[in-house]
Amino acid sequence: MEIYLVFVDTIRNSNKFWSAIVEDGNLTVQWGRVGYQAQTKVHTLGNHQRAVSKFNNLVAEKMMKGYRRSQSQIDSNCEVSEINRAIELLEIIRPYVEQRNFSVAYINALNQYLKIVPTPLGMQIEPYRVYRSVEDVDYQMELLNSLLTTPAPIAVAVGHAPEATAEPKVVSLKTISKNFWRHL
Repeated sequence: MEIYLVFVDTIRNSNKFWSAIVEDGNLTVQWGRVGYQAQTKVHTLGNHQRAVSKFNNLVAEKMMKGYRRSQSQIDSNCEVSEINRAIELLEIIRPYVEQRNFSVAYINALNQYLKIVPTPLGMQIEPYRVYRSVEDVDYQMELLNSLLTTPAPIAVAVGHAPEATAEPKVVSLKTISKNFWRHL
């Protein structure tokens, strides 16, 4: 039993994650800023039932605070509807970036997108700098579309030619942060 949650509010400079996993009688919790070293705490609870109960309580608490289910990486195992929703949000964001109009609607779409695709944005989030140009938005759409159109056994490393592997296709957020988000 495990979960990965995110809380994003670019106006308030919040881009956090919280994850938990139950293994036997232990509950391991990790939290921090997306893209940064996580803090970890292991709750030794003695049995699986107590660990699950603590897990459920903590998840409910985080969800009440505004955290949303997400994933630490986007891969071919991700629900197609989530990938499609992320692409739709980028299509909403694109004209705002093109017109350099960073209104409330842009901020709302950006926040929704970052909840689906947790992205390392540095310690100080400047919403108007997340996408510098429509090319940046298009590149992100290309990455997401590649998950929908390429067979699962092809691995994609951003900035490199695809290599055939036996693993599912993964677009690593760590790879994206090193290449795409370098300007932040």
